[in-house]
Amino acid sequence: MIDSFPPYILEVKNKFVDAGFELYLVGGSVRDILYKRQIKDWDFATNATPEEMLSLFPQAFYDNAFGTVGIPMPQTSNVEHKGVVEVTTFRKESSYKDRRHPESVEWGKTIEEDLGRRDFTINAIAVKLNQEDKEDPEIIDPYNGREDLKNKIIRAVGDPKLRFKEDALRLMRAIRFATQLGFEIEENTLKEIIADGKLLSDISKERLRDELLKILASDFPYEGIMLLKNTGLLEYIIPELKEGIGISQERPGRHHKDDVFTHNILSLKFCPSKDPIVRFATLIHDIGKPRVEGRDADGYVIFHNHEIIGNKIAGDVADRLRFSKKQKEKIVTLVRWHMFSVDEHITDSAIRRFIRRIGVENVKDMMDLRVGDRLGGGTQTAESWRLKLFKKRVEEQLKPAPFSINDMAIDGHDVMKELQMKPGPKVGQLLQKLFEEVDEDLSKNNKEYLLKRVKELT
Repeated sequence: MIDSFPPYILEVKNKFVDAGFELYLVGGSVRDILYKRQIKDWDFATNATPEEMLSLFPQAFYDNAFGTVGIPMPQTSNVEHKGVVEVTTFRKESSYKDRRHPESVEWGKTIEEDLGRRDFTINAIAVKLNQEDKEDPEIIDPYNGREDLKNKIIRAVGDPKLRFKEDALRLMRAIRFATQLGFEIEENTLKEIIADGKLLSDISKERLRDELLKILASDFPYEGIMLLKNTGLLEYIIPELKEGIGISQERPGRHHKDDVFTHNILSLKFCPSKDPIVRFATLIHDIGKPRVEGRDADGYVIFHNHEIIGNKIAGDVADRLRFSKKQKEKIVTLVRWHMFSVDEHITDSAIRRFIRRIGVENVKDMMDLRVGDRLGGGTQTAESWRLKLFKKRVEEQLKPAPFSINDMAIDGHDVMKELQMKPGPKVGQLLQKLFEEVDEDLSKNNKEYLLKRVKELT
């Protein structure tokens, strides 16, 4: 097994062993070995201190307080993984501050000591690397993590009451691992997650966002959100989403049969996009409905302008969870314009306006959201014939690129020359008026016609 490691990993291993230090594979890399999968992330633990590691690897760096040394990988063309190998000194149990960081970091003496401070049994397994490179290396598994892996169980190491109070982010990590791996959470561990949910209030929003996006990027995002809801953790992440619980959408002629909350999470379930940001936008696309709920003349529920209110809420949620500016822009755009019309009588110019409004880069994402919206509302087909026709016409307008003001036969210099005027807002206003005309009829996009219209407009 060790013989199959990349050469640079074997080189790192040999330097530790030749110097008399212990070295163990830990974390997700052990799960990959046990599942006979290619290792994606190399994570090591050792009895060498950071200073001793730096003497072995002069090019390495140590810029944290937790004993993790980064060893740069060689940047050669035949290297499978590029970046940094992380090796962490054994650590002891210690008290935690702020529900996240230990009060102090003390180096441990044994791998068992180090595994005892980890979060879940499936993460508390180590593979010993030694000079003999045995076919079946020694596996250290003091908490029966292999059995939990076999039975697909997420179980806290030791007493879950202590584990979650040490580091409250472990509450979300439990949900994330269950979601990513398709595992169930052990009964006592699950009970403590429910009991300790309020501890998430002490965790930074960036940390919550990162775990949420990992859940959304998994193969089971719907199940992950349901776990967050059923454990009470969703209240500390996206409480606005829960406002849709019990808000009926039923009315004659409408395909919706579920409440707003259920529709949102089912839309996530059926959204074909793998992008966690698009999935997030799909999850909250109708988040504004509860705040605009009303009744029509016949007493049926209506949600006028819910996408406008939803746009504001989506922006607030994105800010609170510290999404990047680019991520926020995509989220609010998808939420704001998800109610686009696919009427077969829509004009080409209207389709071009749709593309400009949401941005070329968001066209496919918006279509994926609409598919999730349809299937999450109870329809049996992903695309209606109108949506198929609309997508075809959008594709036609995207070839070679959507018409924009820069594609007109004249520009600002032409306007200023024709009217003998200086640069100023008036030039832009005239170009915008001409663009609106030409956008309705592309045949008008010729220099002679446009210069004539410039004079007429002034």
